[in-house]
Amino acid sequence: MRHFLPILAALALWLGAVAAESAELKIGFIDAERVNRESAPAERASKQLEKEFAPRAQELQRREAQIKSMQAQLEKDAMTMSESDRRAKEQELARISLDFQRMQREYREDLNLRRNQELAALFERANRVIKQIAESEKYDLILQEAVYRNPRIDITDKVLKALAEGK
Repeated sequence: MRHFLPILAALALWLGAVAAESAELKIGFIDAERVNRESAPAERASKQLEKEFAPRAQELQRREAQIKSMQAQLEKDAMTMSESDRRAKEQELARISLDFQRMQREYREDLNLRRNQELAALFERANRVIKQIAESEKYDLILQEAVYRNPRIDITDKVLKALAEGK
């Protein structure tokens, strides 16, 4: 028993030192998804992407309507058409459908590429703002992902405000 007393005293001192040190630790949390959704630069980027890709989206809608119209016409006239005319219309419809699918795929790929570029720029800017806040308010650690976080350490609103101000 005598041997455990010094060990317990040392352990108590160590735990006290750790507790005192951790009391000085200042931690913040950023909700990256909220920054992506609610920040002024994200909203501007979203509107820019909509504007940039609107003509292609409208063209896709026009082509989709054309395909549906051709299908309906083919189904309506299939019984009265000659075999060769029906086959020619089916081939034309298949060709147009394949072209439409290719255009859709290219549209999605281009949109995703541009969205990723805009997100990368947004997060680069947000990280600069986060670093400025961390340095000015003397944070020791700022996290972007956590299983649980206390709302009092969430500094997302500060980041959103700084991004809106254009810092």
